[in-house]
Amino acid sequence: MDIKDFSSSSENQPGTVGSARAAAADWVMHQASKEKGFMGAYFTGSTIGMPEDAPMSPSSDIDVMVVSELAEPPVKPGKFIYRNTLIEGSYISLSELSSVQKVLVSHHLAGPFRVNTIISDPHGHLHRLYSEVSRHFADEVWVRQRCENVLQQIKRSLLGLDLSLPLHDLFTSWLFPTGITTHVLLLAALKNPTVRLRYAAVRGVLEDYGLSSLYPELLRHLGCADLEPERAMQHVRSLERTFDTAAAAAKTPFFFSSDISPVSRPIAIDGSITLIEQGLHREAVFWMGATFARCHKILAADSDPKVQKELAPGLEAFLADLGFHSVQDFSTRAAAVIDFLPEIWRAAETIMASNPEITGRST
Repeated sequence: MDIKDFSSSSENQPGTVGSARAAAADWVMHQASKEKGFMGAYFTGSTIGMPEDAPMSPSSDIDVMVVSELAEPPVKPGKFIYRNTLIEGSYISLSELSSVQKVLVSHHLAGPFRVNTIISDPHGHLHRLYSEVSRHFADEVWVRQRCENVLQQIKRSLLGLDLSLPLHDLFTSWLFPTGITTHVLLLAALKNPTVRLRYAAVRGVLEDYGLSSLYPELLRHLGCADLEPERAMQHVRSLERTFDTAAAAAKTPFFFSSDISPVSRPIAIDGSITLIEQGLHREAVFWMGATFARCHKILAADSDPKVQKELAPGLEAFLADLGFHSVQDFSTRAAAVIDFLPEIWRAAETIMASNPEITGRST
């Protein structure tokens, strides 16, 4: 679609995915497209494939990827409000999209080109990519390679865990590779490898394919299989205080800085509370953990040590409930996740073998 297609839709009522897309397209047209090296833009993230008239959750944003021909694209703008819409803007170098194969093997690049998410494409490169990627996205050879690539990424990251890192960085280094165990399964099912809601999404996939018994194991490795809703709510209230303090103190730029800011509070805090109230307290843990760690990274850089000390017990209590009582526990848990990977792969194989959407199967 071109920009005008989003802007002129008759279904772009306020508060819908369509209205959010129209606002984002307007931002691309009037601001991002004026940047040096602009080569186009497309939608990514959790709204891919959603209909125009779907309601836009208050705890969601609209993700836009801006393509730049510069070797070093501009700094990621992150989350910001534009036309009453929360947009997350990111930049990607054209070199990362240089070939169809490079896109097809990437779990975070292939999905947006499965459908036409193009906002602007002044040189036609994105449409050429879309034409080929959408045609081959569901081919077994590419689905399998995307799953295998994520599996290897998990193993490399956990084997390289640096126990000398500050606690918040060590937790992040363990949390993200552990969390993308869900992505192996989502990719096998041809589902969007979502970020904040990955555990809720993978639970549905496992139920659909008769693999529900694996879900408690995923939660066990995350450390929250037995977490009670009341305890999760206590943690989110502690996180709320930490978030507000970090957002007010933040000065040092980090790639995630806009995630810890007032405009992102509805996602990080309100969104977590909503999940807990819906009975998805364990599914809220991943993003609560990521947010906790990022807040403490900001506090370590920009706040008084007394503030850090005052807020440290909140993170420590959260980690204790996930089963972390010493630095060595991270090494033990990383090894346990690595040992769990063959079971993840067997489940992915089962999903791929049963998924009717996968094409070009080997005989």
